[in-house]
Amino acid sequence: MQNIIEVKNLTCIYSRKTPYEKKALDGINLGIEEGSFVALVGATGSGKSTFIQHLNGLIKVQDKKTMSVSVGGKSLSDKKNLRNIRFEVGMVFQYPEYQLFEDTVAKDIAFGPKNMKLPAEEIDKRVRKAMEVVGLDYDTFAERSPFDLSGGEKRRAAIAGVIAMQPKVLILDEPVAGLDPAGREEILLLIKKLQEEVSPTVILVSHNMDDVARLADRVIALKDGKVVADGSPKEIFADRELIKESGLEVPTATRIADRLRERGIDLSENIILMSELEKALAEKLEDRNV
Repeated sequence: MQNIIEVKNLTCIYSRKTPYEKKALDGINLGIEEGSFVALVGATGSGKSTFIQHLNGLIKVQDKKTMSVSVGGKSLSDKKNLRNIRFEVGMVFQYPEYQLFEDTVAKDIAFGPKNMKLPAEEIDKRVRKAMEVVGLDYDTFAERSPFDLSGGEKRRAAIAGVIAMQPKVLILDEPVAGLDPAGREEILLLIKKLQEEVSPTVILVSHNMDDVARLADRVIALKDGKVVADGSPKEIFADRELIKESGLEVPTATRIADRLRERGIDLSENIILMSELEKALAEKLEDRNV
């Protein structure tokens, strides 16, 4: 597969040449394949937010000679590309419902497509499609105030506003933060649906390793602005020492399996999903080993 995102030697220093100077990113080199689902993980302060904000130009590279970020082969350092790339890389920030501002749901979702200067007919088509994808019935919700919606509905409306621009890459920063279990499940199912129907490439920033294990096909771990691990969820979570050093945790299923192994139950060290744990325990019960 071809890389849709290329990052070369990306370093970012805040408050340069002051007593508060901080290196947020330190020489990051990586590519992200088109059609992949990448989870970006790391402890607070590891550089995750700084990194994703470089991917659509919210933060610009500090040295165009030695660093580069490109999307679809187009450099973000070239001002001519910046506007289009911001439509191609959709960003859903943490608590996106706080960004709702129009007096109706339909107007809020139409804001991005209008900025793209699309014809009115195309804007209406995209609004309807985006609402359908996120599960908000157009006739029911289009003319309602976004501020009258439930928490989960607000978040879906905010996500619809991003996907109405039909981005090729969708970046989600802690998309289930603050939601109850039912709301979390709704959004997680929606994210997979968005990858299948709207944005083939997804980058998920998350502290929840259960979500990462369940959704991602690649995990990139940051620590002190550097990439310290890059691989499949099974590869990353198999390295317990690395997980601990990175200030992360293993998924719940992995933690339970580790505890059961300590008690003498022979289970694989590669269990990362609850479904895998359930299957392994069921097989043990059938063998009468437990």
